[in-house]
Amino acid sequence: MGTYTPKLDEKGRLFLPAKFRDALAEGLVITQGQDNCLTVWPEQTFMAEAARAQATPMTNKDARDYRRVLFAGAEQGTPDKQGRIGIPTFLRASAGLERDVVVVGVGDRVEIWSPARWEEYSSGAQAKFAELDESPSD
Repeated sequence: MGTYTPKLDEKGRLFLPAKFRDALAEGLVITQGQDNCLTVWPEQTFMAEAARAQATPMTNKDARDYRRVLFAGAEQGTPDKQGRIGIPTFLRASAGLERDVVVVGVGDRVEIWSPARWEEYSSGAQAKFAELDESPSD
């Protein structure tokens, strides 16, 4: 949980917020996420998601598309002793990442956003959230 605003270093490495380091210390997978961000999964969580994706039939076009995006850009790794993870150039480009980033805890994973994309997404999501209203059933 939480939102953080660390910076990428000159080599494209991200200092993970301390809060996320333990969950990712045993291994992680970083890949393209939905909504033009990157997703960092604990390796075991990614493997469970991969198994779920692979259980869908290849005859389903949406399932094929999802698998391609999920696996094509996936990079395995572990944080270094300083808690940094390297983000490959092609993944940084796909998410529009430069020096400043927004790191968001999303339950079982971490998302990495460009500040502009996060602001655009977040403002729209906040408006929808404010409009949620569960009316009691009659």
